[in-house]
Amino acid sequence: MLTKETDSKQTADKKYLVPFILITSLFFLWGFARAILDVLNKHFQNALHISITHSALIQVTTYLGYFLMAIPAGIFINRYGYRRGVVFGLLLFGLGSLLFVPGAAIGSFYAFLLCLFIIGCGLVFLETAANPYVTELGARKTATSRLNLSQSFNGLGSIFATFCIGQFLFNNTDEGGNVAVPYAILGVLVLAIAVVFSRVSLPEIQHDTTAEDEAQGSNIGKLFAHHRMFVFGLFALLCYEIAEISINSYFINFVTGMHWMTDRTASLVLTCALAFFMVGRFLGSWVMRHIKATTMLLICAIGSVVCIGLVLCDLGFISLAALVGNYLFEAIMFPTIFSIALTGLGNLTKSASSLLMMTPIGGCGFLLMGLIADRTHVVLPFVVPFIGFLVVLAYAVREYKIAKCN
Repeated sequence: MLTKETDSKQTADKKYLVPFILITSLFFLWGFARAILDVLNKHFQNALHISITHSALIQVTTYLGYFLMAIPAGIFINRYGYRRGVVFGLLLFGLGSLLFVPGAAIGSFYAFLLCLFIIGCGLVFLETAANPYVTELGARKTATSRLNLSQSFNGLGSIFATFCIGQFLFNNTDEGGNVAVPYAILGVLVLAIAVVFSRVSLPEIQHDTTAEDEAQGSNIGKLFAHHRMFVFGLFALLCYEIAEISINSYFINFVTGMHWMTDRTASLVLTCALAFFMVGRFLGSWVMRHIKATTMLLICAIGSVVCIGLVLCDLGFISLAALVGNYLFEAIMFPTIFSIALTGLGNLTKSASSLLMMTPIGGCGFLLMGLIADRTHVVLPFVVPFIGFLVVLAYAVREYKIAKCN
């Protein structure tokens, strides 16, 4: 009997291996696309002579695309499936990237913002499809570990983006490199990948119909009415995105504003920080095969609160070390909160995922950091991510207590 169960499990694992590899490749792509934004901020400040607050429109516009298209993406994926959702997202991503070529010819900051908005709309389709799909490709008990493993390649994409694009754009000239070049290459690559996904078969995951599914009302209404911990998880994920995206976007401005290094060196240090981020996700994926995800989330939330607290204390290079160290702690938060929040939602999973993928609008938190930085001191803006991590800590404590009682 045990042999039959083992054989059945191995067969299921093999069935999902190729889809898992294909979907995980997407995590690299959007990690690359989102990390470029952190370099673009300082590049456009230098090339177009704009303030930190003005350059924050890069994040606002991109993540506005996430916010506005998340629910339509969920509806599309519910109706047409994960594969078509991925292909449509790749097409929008590729189109927005290629539009950087005429955008550079126009030379207007707002033309670039339009391109980034289209990219943001494409990325939310990819993330709304890929994140829940990975949690479904195998046993429920390893879902969080599996998503952390896939998200590790998101970190790898971020490293490539900040290193390669940072060195290209910060080339010791007044205007820097031509931003259209990397985006044109990215656009061609993404459209080629879209062709690949249009020709492969991805298994759709089916759930048994429950009494909740048959009840009247919209899926989103049911989530808010009957799943309070999902709602708390949604808020915690929003606060995490405010913290994580704002720190990434502000990093180069902070370390150069403290007169610790040049723009070019700062992009290298950010690359090292993102390497910590990637390592944190790989380690988290392994550790969560041995301890509960809720325990890991609690430990990391405490670590991030302490690290950002040290940054706010303005302790010189101790603050810099704490800022880089925070990347190790925050690494597991998005996939872990995402996976925990989706637990037990069954046929509501796709709708829940679309709501969770509205949370990158938290990237607009960088606008608040920019406003504070332009009016006060470069250290004070870190109060924004500090509050964000406090909310994550509160959610982690609550989930830890629930898991301990079960």
